[in-house]
Amino acid sequence: MTKSELRQIFLAKRAALSDREVAAMSTSIADTFFFTVNVAAVRNLHCYLPIEKFSEPNTKLNFERVWQEFPEATTTVPRIDFATGELSSVVYSSTCPVVQNKWGVNEPEGGTVLHPEAIDVAIVPLLCFDERGFRVGYGKGYYDRFLAKCRPSCIKVGLNFFAPVEKIENVNEYDVPLDIFVTPENVYRRNERTQSDQRQK
Repeated sequence: MTKSELRQIFLAKRAALSDREVAAMSTSIADTFFFTVNVAAVRNLHCYLPIEKFSEPNTKLNFERVWQEFPEATTTVPRIDFATGELSSVVYSSTCPVVQNKWGVNEPEGGTVLHPEAIDVAIVPLLCFDERGFRVGYGKGYYDRFLAKCRPSCIKVGLNFFAPVEKIENVNEYDVPLDIFVTPENVYRRNERTQSDQRQK
């Protein structure tokens, strides 16, 4: 299916989830993320703030755990420049004031901007992904332009409630594949699948 078709399907699937389901699956995703990614080695971690009206995975759980367990790491969040179409990665903490942009997305009111090459791990929003590592976002291309500026060693991570589709039909040359996808049950790497129920606790 095409990105447009998949976007409609997965927006509807997320809208059908209850608040309880979103909370439970978000907790599982966060736990699996910290088992999968060596955050202790991360200097700069970029992560989006969740859009609650779209029932996105609650990344606030990720931020809170980084701040508590890895205080030496710097956390950043996206800020969109609608005039240029560019996404900036802005330093973010629990005391950082935020404002809503025209889409209702929370963004830092001010703050230090990090160059994409400084990012060690980038957690990227998505609606669905395929078995090759490509994602369907909201259709504006902000993150693909941002990720193209990150260094090759940057670990690009997607969080999602659902398993991958087989193939996104209309991937183009500007689409940047991700390295790891975390769902409530599994961790998917490009061309490799790891069952999360095999984790050692």
